[in-house]
Amino acid sequence: MPTRDVLTKADLAELRRSALGTANPLGVAADLAEAAEQGRLEDPDDAGDALTLAAEIAEIRARPEAALRYAEQAVAAYPSGDDPRAGFARALRARALFRAGGQDDEAMAELTALRPLLLTQPDAPAYVSAALDAGGRSAIAETWLSEAVDSVLGDRAAGGASAITATDPVVDLGPPDAPGVTFFLLQQRHRVRRNLNLPHDRQDDLADRLETQLVRRAGERRDAESDLLFWPRAEFDTLISEHPALAEVYGRDWDAHRGRLEKELVRLRSAGQAGLGVFGATVAGLNAFAGRRDGDPTDAGVRAGYAAEVSARPSARIPWPPERNDACWCGSGLKYKKDCLPRSRS
Repeated sequence: MPTRDVLTKADLAELRRSALGTANPLGVAADLAEAAEQGRLEDPDDAGDALTLAAEIAEIRARPEAALRYAEQAVAAYPSGDDPRAGFARALRARALFRAGGQDDEAMAELTALRPLLLTQPDAPAYVSAALDAGGRSAIAETWLSEAVDSVLGDRAAGGASAITATDPVVDLGPPDAPGVTFFLLQQRHRVRRNLNLPHDRQDDLADRLETQLVRRAGERRDAESDLLFWPRAEFDTLISEHPALAEVYGRDWDAHRGRLEKELVRLRSAGQAGLGVFGATVAGLNAFAGRRDGDPTDAGVRAGYAAEVSARPSARIPWPPERNDACWCGSGLKYKKDCLPRSRS
């Protein structure tokens, strides 16, 4: 990444996809922090997001001191600590405090302040419970998630929503591409309880039923269209190696895969759709989703359900199209006009 250039939103999106695969991820994190400090962001409002990405890279690379520094800078860059976008940065700060040692009380205070977000932000169950797990407090995560689920379901009943009973065959909590906070609360609670080897309970049953519903509805909705899952080069190679049959779905090679997506996006735009993008996928994510469903990753219904789950995560979305001279959406490092743009015409 150039250290003197102004960074655009497209640059940040590309780095979010590719930074950990570079030769020097920590150098990328330092460059991001420097760009924010020097005002080298095309949109100054992106400073918090750039520093949060730097903190995430440092935390993943086991550099808690750097992660803590970047996370604190990120929180300060947002209009306020209560800004919804600051939640992930504050959770990263807590994770870094846990990993640095001797600062557990401060980390717990930060996460306790974030606890109300479990009721309002779809991403919060994942990042709050991940931070608690980093501090060896998965049991607390299970308690918080369970109480949040009880609160949300109680509010639904009080507000006149249909009561959720053990015998309800289907519970509708939103469309398959935006299931809503209740779905993510239930799913994250289910994962935490499974990791803790806790017995299956009524809310675990509900989580399973909702995931089944998501798969079914996503399959119906996406039956005749591309799922817009994008497999970065290394992921694509792994995908075809592990599941050769999916070459018929996603392309025989990475060039064909990108060409299919580009053509589909052009088709959707021509049909009048706006706000288009692709969604970054991982083989581990697909396999894990299939495992939770006791299904085959090559099954169309399983893939549709995984696509719906991924597309509901804001962090997975890669906007399309970039400007002609901006970095291509595929993360190749080439300009869009030199890489995927011509693929729609081939």
